[in-house]
Amino acid sequence: MSKNPAITLSCVAILSLWLAATAAVQAAENPLVVRSIAEVESKAVVNGREMVKLVPADRVVPGDRVIYTLEVRNTGSTTLEAPLIAHPIPEHMRYVADSAVGPGAEVSYSVDGGHSFERAEKLKVKGPGGTLRAAVAADYTDIRWQLKNNLKPNSVAFVRFRTLVD
Repeated sequence: MSKNPAITLSCVAILSLWLAATAAVQAAENPLVVRSIAEVESKAVVNGREMVKLVPADRVVPGDRVIYTLEVRNTGSTTLEAPLIAHPIPEHMRYVADSAVGPGAEVSYSVDGGHSFERAEKLKVKGPGGTLRAAVAADYTDIRWQLKNNLKPNSVAFVRFRTLVD
């Protein structure tokens, strides 16, 4: 630690300016920030009525259904035209068929680790003996949402999908 408080204060000020400038450059380079939120449904009886709410998926066991909500935020200063968001199916999870949704979004899937995407009905995988068969939800490795609407600066869009713990 410096014995001169003015030097210490100057170093802190310089570091703060550098961090702010770095954050601004990162936002300018990729203003689309995606935050993944994993939750499970929790059921409770309140006043004689069964209520379902989402709670953090801190602990899951095989057979649990996990709901992933992706918060897609434009941190930039300009509008993003119809952003594209891709997300892998987490390890030890299987995608639940027809669960990927997003308002104003076209959803496609990958069966090759995110190298290529296609609509569900067009996906093929190799079956026994190397013959091609129609892919099923359990074959999906990644999901992609093509938003149809632009995302204005400081705006947020949400997309969601469900998985089943293996």
